[in-house]
Amino acid sequence: MAQTHAFSDTPLLPLFDADEAVVTERPPSGRFPSYIRDHRKRLRERFLSGGAQAMPDYELLELVLFRAIPRRDVKPLARALIDQFEQFSNVISAPIEQLSEVPGVGDAVICELKIIEAAAHRLSRGKILRRHVLSSWNALLEYCQTTMAHRDTEQFRVFYLDRKNTLIGDEEQASGTVDHVPVYPREVVKRALHLNASALILVHNHPSGDPTPSDADLAMTQQIRAAAEALNITLHDHIIIGKSCELSFRAEGLL
Repeated sequence: MAQTHAFSDTPLLPLFDADEAVVTERPPSGRFPSYIRDHRKRLRERFLSGGAQAMPDYELLELVLFRAIPRRDVKPLARALIDQFEQFSNVISAPIEQLSEVPGVGDAVICELKIIEAAAHRLSRGKILRRHVLSSWNALLEYCQTTMAHRDTEQFRVFYLDRKNTLIGDEEQASGTVDHVPVYPREVVKRALHLNASALILVHNHPSGDPTPSDADLAMTQQIRAAAEALNITLHDHIIIGKSCELSFRAEGLL
């Protein structure tokens, strides 16, 4: 039976949101509690005046969730997501399957989170595309961390550079399991010839978080180096991305 206010005989009907079952109850006037509106207003004002630095992760996440769930208090869901994934960056980069397991997360929430993730990737990529890579090394590492550090499977990608070491191609060559990705040196070099590239930088991630190269990583790197050098193409580096750090073959004396 529908509930009623003590001061009214008007029934309160359950309100349904696309992202969960019963989420709250709409007052008879059709307006939502003022504390929700006021809270959202305060968060937006604080963000606009102080930026993201003025807000903890769960409040920044609330701002994202406002668009996905416009008619209820999203603070509990924001806190639940932070509790589950530990920090904002982990939430937006979490696999869809894992996000959907959190109560209250549906298609609208997932879509908003993945829009933010895609925007972060494009912003990072824009800092290195058509730039002199060797003089923008920190930006390159930031881009690799943004796009690859939180993946739960291995990904292998190649940066193709021209004679001036300007980035002309950023391509995923293969993806695999949690501890293996198939790489074909002939395909890497073939693509370099197609792009008229003069140099390469190899990158892959270790979902375990430890960027220490395996024997297979070392062998594959030498195979690609030999294939590239045979065609006067330089292999500048191979970078392994961990959860919060990376390893450079060049810096470690492995190239």
